[in-house]
Amino acid sequence: MSLNESIRVKLKESASKVDVFMEEILKPRRPKSLYDAANYIIDAGGKRLRPYLVLRSCKLVGGDEDDAVPFAAALEMLHNFTLIHDDIMDNDDLRRGAPTVHAKWGLPIAIASGDLLFAKVYEAMTNALVELPCDRIKACIERVTEATLAICEGQVLDVSFPHISDVSEEDYYLMVGEKTAALFKACSEVGAIVGGGSKNKIEQLGSYGWNAGIAFQIVDDYLGVTSDEETLGKPVGSDLREGKKTLIIIHALEHASPKEREIIDRVLGVKNADPGDIQAAHDILRRIGSLGYSLEAARRYGEEAKKSLDNFPDSDAKRGLLELVDYFMERTY
Repeated sequence: MSLNESIRVKLKESASKVDVFMEEILKPRRPKSLYDAANYIIDAGGKRLRPYLVLRSCKLVGGDEDDAVPFAAALEMLHNFTLIHDDIMDNDDLRRGAPTVHAKWGLPIAIASGDLLFAKVYEAMTNALVELPCDRIKACIERVTEATLAICEGQVLDVSFPHISDVSEEDYYLMVGEKTAALFKACSEVGAIVGGGSKNKIEQLGSYGWNAGIAFQIVDDYLGVTSDEETLGKPVGSDLREGKKTLIIIHALEHASPKEREIIDRVLGVKNADPGDIQAAHDILRRIGSLGYSLEAARRYGEEAKKSLDNFPDSDAKRGLLELVDYFMERTY
């Protein structure tokens, strides 16, 4: 069995428990359209990476994965809440190859369904009060709240970058750290907290999640430039058309010749950019090494994530987390 096949099997196994919990907590009530919209993005799929991080981190510190299911569900709902609002801000009509929530239900219901998911995040965690000591519940709520604040800050940085001409690599890492890595970190920490991990183990898993999240986002940006629409589930060149200042673009703008930069500027932030110009920009990104540069950065963060687990004894849970980083690097969507 290949790495991708192995990870997908494990993701599916962990997702099944979490999906059952989410189905129950999101059981439709009136108004039906609100719950239909909230369930729509959950049912649309997704890899369920964040629940997997929660459950495996819990198991790695000696906890019972079943105790972590409500928290894994909470963090998956938080993730999907951010996706609904992210699609609204980016004015994206496709997500995972299907219409986005706002494209299908309109802005008011989309915003309300995102808010509903956010409320359910805390309902899921506080409902676990009968299962775990209150101090662990409190610590989990604190981690989730910190991550949510970071996501909000990172999202605003992301949408503001297209209008800023001198975005640096430092700026980029700050943005993806808050928008993406903060949630991965919270997932790993929450799993370790639920499992009764020591402060040191929680910190080590937090470091793992943070670095793995950075690696994941860099690869995500790479795929946003290189993948086709059928594979990625969104239009080719959408990141370029939206003017996103990814690590790839920051490197390219710094290293391109004046003529090459002119071609990149022709599509960057131009919603109706010509497909031929998009392809020309892609060719430049590859030729001057911007694509390779970003993948090398992702590998470095991936290796740092793995090092964070060095002090944990070998186990199935540890192997699963190490394989997850490799999966991040090898995935095609």
